[in-house]
Amino acid sequence: MNPALSEALAALPTLVRSHLLLSACAIALGILVGLPLAIWAAADGRARTPLLALAGLVQTVPALALLALFYPALLILGEATGLAVPALGFLPALIALSLYALLPILRNGVAAISGIAPSLIEAANGLGMTRRQRLTMVELPLGAPVILAGIRTAAVWTIGAATLATTVGQPSLGDLIFSGLQTENWVRVLVGCAAAAALALLVDGLLALVESGLARRRPLRVWAGAAATLALVGAALLPAGGAAPGGETVTIGAKNFSEQYILASAIERRLQAAGYRTRRRDNLGSTVAYQALAADDIQVYVDYGGTLWANILGRAEAPPPRQMRAILARQLDERDGVRLLGPLGFENAYALAMRRDRAEALGVSSLDDLARAAPRLRLGADLEFLTRPEWRSVRDAYGIAFAEQRSYSPTFMYRAIADGSADVITAFSSDGRIAALDLVLLADPRRALPSYEALVLVSPGRAGDSRFAEALAPLIGRIQVERMRRANLLVDRDSDKRTPLEAACLLDPFQAC
Repeated sequence: MNPALSEALAALPTLVRSHLLLSACAIALGILVGLPLAIWAAADGRARTPLLALAGLVQTVPALALLALFYPALLILGEATGLAVPALGFLPALIALSLYALLPILRNGVAAISGIAPSLIEAANGLGMTRRQRLTMVELPLGAPVILAGIRTAAVWTIGAATLATTVGQPSLGDLIFSGLQTENWVRVLVGCAAAAALALLVDGLLALVESGLARRRPLRVWAGAAATLALVGAALLPAGGAAPGGETVTIGAKNFSEQYILASAIERRLQAAGYRTRRRDNLGSTVAYQALAADDIQVYVDYGGTLWANILGRAEAPPPRQMRAILARQLDERDGVRLLGPLGFENAYALAMRRDRAEALGVSSLDDLARAAPRLRLGADLEFLTRPEWRSVRDAYGIAFAEQRSYSPTFMYRAIADGSADVITAFSSDGRIAALDLVLLADPRRALPSYEALVLVSPGRAGDSRFAEALAPLIGRIQVERMRRANLLVDRDSDKRTPLEAACLLDPFQAC
C-alpha cells in the first residue's frame, strides 16, 4: 500500500471520532437552542423577523472567521472572570458550529409550526386544549417532518464546516485536508474530503429515514433511524485505543506549513523518548499559536524572532538577532511567563523572491530595484504577510507598489510563481523550493525585514520543568539552514515525497527513528 495512504488511513479512526463527536454536540446544541426559538417565533410575529434576521446574519460570516473569532473571545472571557475557560480546541469550535447550525433549524421550525392548517388549530382549540397541549399533541407531531428536514440540512452543513475546526486546535478530518494541502500530499486531502463527505451522507441518510418514518407514520423507520444515529454517536464517545499508558501528556503546537509539521514531529519524538505522552495541535495561525502557548493550551511550539517581534511585541525596528533574542526572552517572560528555550540554529526569514530568469531580464537584484519595476509586476504573498507589520515596513521603506497583490496558501504561492501567475512571492529562506524552482532572494539593503531565527518557546506551566527542557536540549543550536531546507524539500517535492515524521528523522540524526 502507498505509504501516504496507509498513514492517512491510520489517522482516520481517531479523526473521524473527534469530527463526529464535535458535529453531534454542535447539532444537539443547535436543536436545544433553535427549536425553542422557533416555537417562540412561530407564536409571536414580532419576534420572528429579528430572530430569523439574526440567524441569517450569522450565516453570512464565513465559518472559518466565525471559528477564529471565538478563540480570542473565550480568552478575554477567561481573563475577565478569572475562570479556566478552555479557549483552544473543542469549546470555540462547538459554539461556532452550533451558531452555524441554527438557521436551518430555526427557519424550518417556524415554517413547520406556522404552516399547519388553521382548521386544525381551531379544532384543537375547540377541544379545549391548552397552548402546551396544542404544541405537543398537534403542532410538533404534524410539523416534525419539516423540522427534521431542517435538522438534516444543519447536520450536513455542520459536518462540512467542522473540517475547519482544525484551525482552532480541535482535531477533525480537516487535519488531513489542511496538512495535505500544505505539503502537497493529495492522498491525505482526498482521504479527508472523502471521509467528511461519507460521514455527512451517512448522517443525512439516517436522519432521512427518521424523517420519512414521521411523514408516513411508520414507527419502525423512526426507531431504526434514531437507533442507528445514536449508535453512531455512541461509537464516537468510545475511548480511542492504542494510547501509551502512563506519563504526562504534552500538547505540541504547529502552524500551517511544512516546516512547522517537521519541527513539531522532531519535538514530539524527543518528548516521547523522555517518557511524555504527546498530542498535536497543528494548523494554528501565528497569533492563535502564541496565545494558546501563553494560556497553557499548548506547551511547546516553534516560532520565529521577527514574527514575535512584530506581531506579539508590536515593534518595528530590526535589531541584530542576538539582541532581538535577548529582548524577546526577557519581555515574553515578564509579560506572559513564556520561556524562550533557545534558537534551533537556523533562520526562516521572509524574503521577496523572483524566478532567476525573470529577475535577470528586469535587472532586479534588490528591493530598491524591485520598487522601480513593481508597478508592472504581480505579488503573490502568503496568507498573513499583507496584513503584517513587516509588509508595511517594506512598503514604506522602499515605496513599493505592485500592479496586483494576491494571497495564497504557501503551497499555491510557490505554484503561482512556477506557472507565472505571480512575478514576485514572499518566500521563506529555509524553504527547499527556493533552489528547486531556481528562485533568487532579493537583497534588503535598508534592513526593513527583521531577523527570523527559529526559536523554541515553552508555556508558563512548563517553563520551570527542567526534565522537559533537557528532553529538547539536543535540538537547540543543532539544526543548520541547509539541513532544514533538505528536510522541507523532502516533504514539499512532487516525486519521492516523504512525510513530516520521516523528514524529522533527517533533521534530528542524533536520535534513531
